[in-house]
Amino acid sequence: MLLQNLKALYLREISTLGRELDLYPDDASVWKELPGLPNPAGTLFLHLAGSLQHFFGATFGHTGYVRDRAAEFSRRGVPRSEIRQELAGARQGVLAGFANLTENHLGQLFPVRYADGEFSTRLTLLQFLTHLAYHLGQIDYHRRVVTGDRTSAHAIAAAVLIGESSD
Repeated sequence: MLLQNLKALYLREISTLGRELDLYPDDASVWKELPGLPNPAGTLFLHLAGSLQHFFGATFGHTGYVRDRAAEFSRRGVPRSEIRQELAGARQGVLAGFANLTENHLGQLFPVRYADGEFSTRLTLLQFLTHLAYHLGQIDYHRRVVTGDRTSAHAIAAAVLIGESSD
């Protein structure tokens, strides 16, 4: 049951990333740098897509995705159409990863070492989910400041979970 719930939450967050991207009026606004913020939204979109494709798609889904983390933070001006493709890849990676995850995996060590530590798969999946939500919030605030538009992307719409859990 935990895996189904986690899958639903990950898919909801990825869907919300897509809605956030759609609320930007143009490609340039996604990359607008703001004083005090270390990354424009475009960087965060690429970082999240790369992370999900790596830790889910490649690690559990065996998709063959090869991550270039440095490029996630150094690329600029990537058009929204390409970011949408990356988010679609992230969604496919998450689906592929969850298709191979079992409840038995949760108590085992996560197969990829990160942050100089060894963590259970359960804790790692929870950590990655909070990481995703954290950056999603940063993207939401970036978009609102850049566009002046207070429109919500409905990031925590609980009703969406019903549809996402059936994938």
